[in-house]
Amino acid sequence: MAEPTLFERILSGEIPSHKIGEGEGWYAFLDIFPRREGHTLVIPTTPVQRLAQLGERERSQLMSGVVEVQTRLSNHFGTTDFTVLVHDGPLAGQEVPHVHVHVLPRTEDDDGSTLAAMWPSNPYSNPDHQALASLAANITMGA
Repeated sequence: MAEPTLFERILSGEIPSHKIGEGEGWYAFLDIFPRREGHTLVIPTTPVQRLAQLGERERSQLMSGVVEVQTRLSNHFGTTDFTVLVHDGPLAGQEVPHVHVHVLPRTEDDDGSTLAAMWPSNPYSNPDHQALASLAANITMGA
């Protein structure tokens, strides 16, 4: 039996996360190495590596989670613009073998770069769990 992925360990509570929300079939939390403030990962509760391995209902639930996260981030950051991205498999840049959707709120002051342009130069080298916990609490307060 394969070892549980990082995201399965987060779902089980073995590894803590900075939760933004959860619903039927999905869980969302702040990325600990964000490309910008509010960078959130939305994962299905079904532990599969590729989108095609999710059933139609599971994909629908995951996308409902993405929309819910966008609503929460929109309320907090005052934006309706987002970069939404999936690395579907290791050759596509997927680092954790569990489907996950990156949701990044975009604002006028963030330089408007594409996610691909943001990826190589991550300004965050160590997770700031205190700042992430505070941000997660502020985002979920208005939910």
